Amino acid sequence: MSTGYSDLERPPLHAAALRRALVVPGGFWTDLRLVEETGSTNADVAAAARDGAAEGLVIVAERQTAGRGRLGRQWQSPPRAGLALSILLRPVVPSARWGWLPLLAGVALAESVRRVARLDAYLKWPNDLLLQGDRKTAGILAEGVGGGAVVVGIGLNTTLRVHELPRPDATSLALAGAASADRDPLLRALLRSFEEVYARWQSGDDDGIREAYLFHCGTIGRRVRVELPGGTALTGVATGIDLDGRLQVTDPAELVHTVAAGDVVHVRPEMTG
Repeated sequence: MSTGYSDLERPPLHAAALRRALVVPGGFWTDLRLVEETGSTNADVAAAARDGAAEGLVIVAERQTAGRGRLGRQWQSPPRAGLALSILLRPVVPSARWGWLPLLAGVALAESVRRVARLDAYLKWPNDLLLQGDRKTAGILAEGVGGGAVVVGIGLNTTLRVHELPRPDATSLALAGAASADRDPLLRALLRSFEEVYARWQSGDDDGIREAYLFHCGTIGRRVRVELPGGTALTGVATGIDLDGRLQVTDPAELVHTVAAGDVVHVRPEMTG
């Protein structure tokens, strides 16, 4: 009898079971849709948002063919080799603070990987999950879509093999020696953790949220180079995160710069000269 998939290490997700567990009366998650293949879950959720979908919609794809990361980068993987999902949010906090949203997703992602995979995952500000010497295993992309809606997309490598990795500095949970790379408990843990941290953020628990992010962040205390919009760069030591989720970098002259957007590189000691 056919199982419907050929790779026994990559079983499919079961939408009905996930909906029973997560989409409950009075709960935050209002709809969970599982698709076999799509170009971009962010694009799909954005379209649903424009059609009036409620906050708490989640779209998960077994395969994503045109996923996007920051700066137009592509994010793809073989079928069922990772989690590719997007969440619809309609925050009630001022839009000036929406820069926290990818950081909140990062906290939830780090917590779920630590809990389920039992790996020492850590975050690179603002949107990457790293393992084993700064090897990227997940990315996050938050996009405003108008009408007070934001889409947060997450791509996590779970069972990619070495020859399937999209770039030399990438890895997957399985390659990193995860206790479990099972996508079902990872997805459940991720969504439950995100629901909790998002509620705390909307309630105004700024100090608690900032402490949670700092606990998981591997950027603070590191020498960094930040590629800024406009083609300039800032080099220094990442010394903090402010209450708006912005990175604070102290340059060699001891001046503190606050960065709202930029591409961060963790500078290795041998690169400092």
